[in-house]
Amino acid sequence: MKKYLPLAVSLSVVILAIYLNLPTVPWFFGVDVRTKLGLDLKGGVQALLEADLPATSTVTSDQMVGATKIIENRINGLGVSEAQVVRAGDRRIVVEIPDVADPDKALATIRTTALLEFVDLGALSVQEAQLLEGQTIRTDFGLTGVITGTDIVTPSMRTWHTILTGKDLTSAAAQAKTAGGYDVAITFSNEGATAFATYTGANVGKVLAIVLDKKVISAPTISTKIDGGKGVITGNYTLESANEFAVQLNSGSLPVPLKVVNSNVVGATLGEDSLNKSLLAGAIGLAMVVLFMGLYYRLPGVVADLALVCYALISLAIFRVMGVTLTLPGIAGFILSIGMAVDANVLIFERLKEELRGGRSLNVAIDMAWSKAWPSIRDSNISTLLTCLVLYIFGSTFGATLVKGFSITLALGVITSLFTAIFVTRSFLHVVLDNVKASENPSWFNA
Repeated sequence: MKKYLPLAVSLSVVILAIYLNLPTVPWFFGVDVRTKLGLDLKGGVQALLEADLPATSTVTSDQMVGATKIIENRINGLGVSEAQVVRAGDRRIVVEIPDVADPDKALATIRTTALLEFVDLGALSVQEAQLLEGQTIRTDFGLTGVITGTDIVTPSMRTWHTILTGKDLTSAAAQAKTAGGYDVAITFSNEGATAFATYTGANVGKVLAIVLDKKVISAPTISTKIDGGKGVITGNYTLESANEFAVQLNSGSLPVPLKVVNSNVVGATLGEDSLNKSLLAGAIGLAMVVLFMGLYYRLPGVVADLALVCYALISLAIFRVMGVTLTLPGIAGFILSIGMAVDANVLIFERLKEELRGGRSLNVAIDMAWSKAWPSIRDSNISTLLTCLVLYIFGSTFGATLVKGFSITLALGVITSLFTAIFVTRSFLHVVLDNVKASENPSWFNA
């Protein structure tokens, strides 16, 4: 009974893997097990964001972590799924949005970082403030400089003071105007409401600029003290644009301003073509490995081919359960891990042939071959896993998502190959070969 326990474990895992790989099984115990494809396979948008601050300014890790989370929330808030937002070094963020219907709109969403500021325009008159609407200004949100696009203050240098930022908001929502069109109604936090009431009470008659991403979108006059922590951002909004703006504001204010360094669009057709070619390459590679194992190692090779198919099913099931996003490098890592799994079988079978030549029975030869090959299998796989760890750290640190995907699929594949070597291949060999006399059928083993 103990002899068949590894076989029972192997078959149970394989049956579960087959079930999880069925396209009709999108969920498993509340886990989404649908295959997730990356940007290079489904098409989509990629953008690189960078902290929009002078090189001499310090950008903390907490600020970048917060900015990463906020960008991710904004994208998810627009109904985009499977987006990846990861840090790249100390000052950059990589955004990948696969399978988007409107790439231009997605890029516009990324570019609009929605840094909302309420800025004190000092002693500027209403007429002077109105000239600033639509212009880009510099504020004291970590930046200094001059107002561009206007000659109000040139040539003197100015830094406008920020009273409140979007982080002081608790909610934002589109609101229909009586005369038609839409505004965005905002509500401040208790702390923000207090600060806003204090400022407006002390500056009745002055102009307060509402600035989005350093651009003045409105410059209303403070007619009275504003209590209650509620206000309205006016503008020429449609329902769609007002809702999008509200989504950006609701996800929070960026702790550090960001700019888009570069962006590109991968077409869905190109992604589909890459996927088809990758699958074809994988199928050809697997077929060549199966053919080689069967021709060279004969009966044990056929058994190994069966174990290899089980290995592939288990690996793909693990990818689906863990939510691994498959990219071209990720598929390459998986195909490479197939070679690692075959390598373990080669070591076992070469040892098996040596034991058979030494006159040992097939049953004993199988166990001895596995035990003698195991140290080499173990050490080679451990070294590969350490390399995967280095690649994963590199990919996570510098935002190299393709390198990260390669390391993940290769590492999972290596771990799975160890399982197949310990349980599947060994148990299959015993079941198929225990009742075969190698001395009477040497051609079956190429021994």
